[in-house]
Amino acid sequence: MQGFFSDPLALFLVLVSPAVGSFLGVLADRLPRGQDVLRAPSACRSCQRRLTVPDLIPLLSYLGLRGRCRSCQTPIPLRLFLIEAGALFLAFWAVIVTHTPLQLGLGTLFLWLLLALAATDAQWMRLPDVLTGLLALCGLALAGGDPARGLADGLLGAAIGAGGFALLRFAYQRMRGREGLGLGDVKLMVGIGAGVGPLALPMLLLLAALGALIWAFGHAVLRGVALGAQTAVPFGSFLSMAAAGLWLWLA
Repeated sequence: MQGFFSDPLALFLVLVSPAVGSFLGVLADRLPRGQDVLRAPSACRSCQRRLTVPDLIPLLSYLGLRGRCRSCQTPIPLRLFLIEAGALFLAFWAVIVTHTPLQLGLGTLFLWLLLALAATDAQWMRLPDVLTGLLALCGLALAGGDPARGLADGLLGAAIGAGGFALLRFAYQRMRGREGLGLGDVKLMVGIGAGVGPLALPMLLLLAALGALIWAFGHAVLRGVALGAQTAVPFGSFLSMAAAGLWLWLA
């Protein structure tokens, strides 16, 4: 366990995590739109008013504005607040469960990338290549920096995770004549498999499938429709959440 005040890295990651979460929210919103994520100023999507510094303070600005735009009073999406809070929560738990600065730094980055991917898939049903690519590099670095695992274990996890999903995708297409599993999920499993390792993949799939099933059932009940094969499920979000939980459990 890293100490908050005895370890500068731990303290730094916790303090900056809400701001990181704010940036992750920008990535989740803009990447699928093909918009600039670095230079374009933040603005209300309803009235186009450019946000000022007080509007951009992570967590506090949402609470202070009571979840509404200062100018037009349009509700600010709750997901933005939840991403900021989620980044703080993940950094806090990474500090608690990790044992070395390398594991803490890479692990927190791994968790933040999973959060961004979960948010993007939930909002757009898409998993941007730039995020899945970064997750793959981070997952392999985590494996390579762990003396108990090593890079070979990370590569094996990546191969089994992505290869298994690629086979499932192909089999579903052949049997049903339509796509049931996106290519983005296959790419996502490269980083997840590398990060959590091959032995954790069965449990990860079980947790993700259970979460997706509960979500689909609840979604159908709330909409008053029958649960069927046509129900669109952001499975990448559940894979990402299961991976984050498992990594924290196994760290």
